[in-house]
Amino acid sequence: MKIIAVANQKGGVGKTTSVVNLASCLAEAGKKVLLVDLDPQGNATSGCGINKKQIKASLYQVMIGASPLSSAVTKTAFKNLWILPSNMDLAGAEVELVEMEKREQCLKNALNQPLSDVSFDYILIDCPPSLGLLTLNALVCAHTVLIPIQCEFYALEGLSQLTNTIRQVRRLYNPTLDIEGILITMYDGRLNLTMQVLAEVKKYFAGKIFKTVIPRNVRISEAPSHGEPINYYDRHAKGAVAYRELAAEVIKNEKRRAL
Repeated sequence: MKIIAVANQKGGVGKTTSVVNLASCLAEAGKKVLLVDLDPQGNATSGCGINKKQIKASLYQVMIGASPLSSAVTKTAFKNLWILPSNMDLAGAEVELVEMEKREQCLKNALNQPLSDVSFDYILIDCPPSLGLLTLNALVCAHTVLIPIQCEFYALEGLSQLTNTIRQVRRLYNPTLDIEGILITMYDGRLNLTMQVLAEVKKYFAGKIFKTVIPRNVRISEAPSHGEPINYYDRHAKGAVAYRELAAEVIKNEKRRAL
């Protein structure tokens, strides 16, 4: 089982869109996938067609020990895809976690609970757009971090903050944490700025950038309002093709690492 945290403390970079669509495309490729919605906004939950108001048990209850993992994990309408859903209750978890012993390991402990009916190939964690206690929990339990960035002026600034945090987490809590890859989102090759940012990212993170880039695509933007990942909403859209390629790249990287 591979745990990938999808993180960037900068908002608006296509983080939740990418985690939902990557999870769905990995599932479409035959992998059993659990999507963990660690963002109190719960956008990954609604993006998978789950009504946040009707959740019986959420990630919040599991993290504070009020409910077992098995009561919160929910099968989505999509093949091979499950979700650990969230709503605004999770916003209070950061405050409550501060008082808890080993607070940075609450998510790790939650995900270590046994599930009798399914074993997952991948767990993908949608982190909130901040470097607070919830994101720290994700980095402590993850094997790797996937970092989506938009090709815009401030992209590298946020990237350096996140990589510093990853280094600290490695040193203090999770020595094997690695960068899965940097994913370029909202790509438009016609813009000079896009090419400049891409050149800068390649300079600092050579060998860590996914070959797949996610294009600007209206269908990707529309899919969440229908509660569907892009490969279900419009399977032939440019965005759907790109996320399938990304899923194939993630699987291929995993096989290469295993050799």
